Amino acid sequence: MAYKTVNPFTNKEVKSFTSLTEQEVTAKIDQADACYKEWRKTDFATRRAVMKKAATIMRENKAKFASLVTLEMGKLISDAEGEVDLTADIFDYYADNAEEFLAPEILKPKDGRKAYVEHDSIGIILCVEPWNFPYYQLVRVAATNLMAGNVVMVKHASIVPQCAEAFEQLMLDAGAPKGAYTNLFVDSKHIAAIIHDRRIRGVAVTGSEKAGASVAGEAGKALKKSTMELGGSDAFIVLEDADLDKACKWGIWGRMNNTGQCCVAAKRFIVVESVADKLLKQLTECLSNLKAGDPMDRSTTLGPLSSEEAAKEIAELTATAIKHGAKAVVGGKRPDMPGAFMEATILTNITKENPVFYREFFGPVIMFFTVPDEKAAIALANDSEFGLGGTVFSNNIERAQKVASQIDTGMVFINRPTWTSPDLPFGGVKHSGYGRELSKEGIMEFVNRKLIYIENKG
Repeated sequence: MAYKTVNPFTNKEVKSFTSLTEQEVTAKIDQADACYKEWRKTDFATRRAVMKKAATIMRENKAKFASLVTLEMGKLISDAEGEVDLTADIFDYYADNAEEFLAPEILKPKDGRKAYVEHDSIGIILCVEPWNFPYYQLVRVAATNLMAGNVVMVKHASIVPQCAEAFEQLMLDAGAPKGAYTNLFVDSKHIAAIIHDRRIRGVAVTGSEKAGASVAGEAGKALKKSTMELGGSDAFIVLEDADLDKACKWGIWGRMNNTGQCCVAAKRFIVVESVADKLLKQLTECLSNLKAGDPMDRSTTLGPLSSEEAAKEIAELTATAIKHGAKAVVGGKRPDMPGAFMEATILTNITKENPVFYREFFGPVIMFFTVPDEKAAIALANDSEFGLGGTVFSNNIERAQKVASQIDTGMVFINRPTWTSPDLPFGGVKHSGYGRELSKEGIMEFVNRKLIYIENKG
């Protein structure tokens, strides 16, 4: 696996990096293990200072951090700046709340004895992370585990190596000792050997089903705890009593954010037929007005995909859909311009027999379905191997809540697309994975909930 920066706006290589040798990986694990033995002893004030400093550095150098994201994976510069802000917010959140989250839990045994649960660190956590949010994905594992007293080793995506290096340097600049956070430029084929190193105590993955299944299998063989945040094909349900202007505005944002390259993007629009034509017309007009161009130009509203390979894949998947009966209401192909671009697209008439019906479109493509009623909307939303996020639009909040409760996903948002916040648990079910990141739930994934029981009666 070659680690290199290729600007997707031009498809030109900018910089390449050398992968680590097995000996170098072993040396880094040695360093991480030595660091863990000391870091686990640090108090919360020490850990908190590192998190706070990291947040400050990111905010003070927002332009530098954001420009790397835009360079390496094509994110619109305004969105990249938003990712930097979100990353800093997560550092702050765990700095402010980790000590409370990890405080001992007092139990009340029936026998009258004293007992409590401590939350102890467990060791080195190996993380395999994706390219679509190059900093946000890292902070979700770094802030939680470092505040819990663990140390982290990360294999980042091969197309964002400069972001990977920038984050590792950020942690050092913030005062983390060497080995607390380690970036690994390693080939995927070497991940199994790293997992089986006895000093690795947990594995966290954000990525594709294929990557998750492979890594989870190795973690299972090695009896290592794992969490998996994998793909999604989120339903965006619009009921007949919804505010269509709001549904259109949020629908465009929910599908086109990060050029559609988001696990919780609104990928399947499921609309009750009485309002379907009107909403489809609104969505078509909005998508037709998007302007493709340089993601560093703030007037650009449709950036490139992360790579030429990604653009080809989404174009081929769209072509397959059309070949089997789907209709492209707008878009449907690659634009005639340099770079890893794909037209903003709406596909209708997608039947269950279409080979794309159960596929995840990781790009600027809306699958638009019309259903007769609420019951059919729920059934279609649940007819998916994925179960990450979902959305329900209705002006009747009580009704929307009842619908949300029937959606088989880890998250459902009402009257806005699924999104993320430091204080909200993030994760899914079914093929979207298991475990949670962010909030109190996230920091509890890789700690030892140790029971202490006191016999105080002679």
